[in-house]
This record gives sequence, structure tokens and C-alpha cells, in this order.
Amino acid sequence: MKDFRDVIIKPVITEKTTAMMEENKYTFVVDMRANKIEIKKAVEDLFGVKVKAVNTMRVKGKPRRMGVYRGYRPDWKKAVVTLHEDSKPIEIFE
Repeated sequence: MKDFRDVIIKPVITEKTTAMMEENKYTFVVDMRANKIEIKKAVEDLFGVKVKAVNTMRVKGKPRRMGVYRGYRPDWKKAVVTLHEDSKPIEIFE
């Protein structure tokens, strides 16, 4: 990865992830080729926080239909980033 902004695509904002934010856990959609070390460096550089752990998972695309045509949503990679206790929270809703 050349640029940290290419690693982190967007935050995942759902009811579950907003509840996880109280525990210093933030969820992001990341590049499929990014590894945990690159994700950790990108979050620390972009948001100025200290990362404790990174958990990643690959999410399979769901099947979709439009009339007689069938297809799939694209696969994507999700990263759950845990921050240190002494770190400041990430302001996603700026």
C-alpha cells in the first residue's frame, strides 16, 4: 500500500458498531489486500490514536436479483480496531 487513505475506505456505521464505540472499538471497510499491520499504521496516522489490536474479516457478497437477472454484491473486508484505554476517541461524525 502506498497511501494510508487507500487502506481505510470508510467507517461502518450501524447500531452494533456505535455500541462498540463506547468500548473503544471502531469498524472500517478496508482494502481487500491490506493486512493488519498496514491497517494499524493507517489508523494511527490518519486519526492520531494508539491502536491496541486489529481484527479483520472478509465478508462475502449477498446474492441479489433484478427481475430474471441474478448476481452478487461485491465481497469486502472489514476491520475492527481496538484503541488503547488512554487514547482519545475517533471523531467519525465531524
